[in-house]
Amino acid sequence: MPIKIIEGLPVRTKLQQEQVYTIEASRAISQDIRPLKILILNLMPLKETTELQLLRLLGNSPLQIDVEFLHMSTHKSRNTPTSHLQKFYKTYNEVKDDYFDGMIVTGAPVEKLNFEQVGYIDELKNITDWAQTHVFSRFYICWGAQFALNHYYNIEKLTLSEKLFGVFDYQNIKPEHPYIRGFDDIYQVPQSRHTKINYEVLNDIPELEVLTFNKNFGPDIITSKNQRDLFIFGHLEYDRETLKKEYDRDAENGVDTAVPFNYYPDDNPESNPKFQWRSHGHLLFNNWLNETYQNTLYDLRKLDELK
Repeated sequence: MPIKIIEGLPVRTKLQQEQVYTIEASRAISQDIRPLKILILNLMPLKETTELQLLRLLGNSPLQIDVEFLHMSTHKSRNTPTSHLQKFYKTYNEVKDDYFDGMIVTGAPVEKLNFEQVGYIDELKNITDWAQTHVFSRFYICWGAQFALNHYYNIEKLTLSEKLFGVFDYQNIKPEHPYIRGFDDIYQVPQSRHTKINYEVLNDIPELEVLTFNKNFGPDIITSKNQRDLFIFGHLEYDRETLKKEYDRDAENGVDTAVPFNYYPDDNPESNPKFQWRSHGHLLFNNWLNETYQNTLYDLRKLDELK
């Protein structure tokens, strides 16, 4: 099934070139299908890049997906034109009376700030609290995951001695779990962050379950026991060259950044990066969509009755 998008979304051309099936709203309404409604809260500065990465993964599903994008009304984007946000995004006030099967909260380049120093933190708390009764399944990525774990479980964010930057091995410790069904025993995931959570406290939080782990860096994928919240600190949605662009940008700006670990053949930045995580990215997103589809309510208005 195709992914339903707003008419004119610029990344549709690229998706079509990659054989990712899309359908515009005017065509979708003629089909007698209950699509899976997904809301994407895009906190990244380069919003079109993130749109493409996420839609590429969501579109590789047999389900029809109805996607809406959300942005923060209390933050002015410096990297995305206002016209793009006005045409393709909504604000909280525009969706607060609606219900969704799933919501994705992306990362954001604010991890060096304390949570309360983030300018839109109150709006973000309001949105994620609203999602507890208006969204069946929530999927938090990178800083979004750190924020949610802090907001709901008081898990602290800790600063690393040096940036975790590259592609790292993580162990699948719960292979029977539906969110990582099909994962290898060891999988690789891009990481790009200066912080980690205090994962030592996870044993004291029975509502959470660690699915994948690295002995040096802690967990990568965590879920709530009721499977309605999924947290990932890595970036399985990244393209082949995402880390390269970040490394090149830092080099151009005079930032002393190490070559991304296990990314370039022979650690040579002049060579083509290895794309080692793509299949697991598709697996994770497909598993999340499938579990959401299998367990969500047909009448989403009854979500606030769930405990």
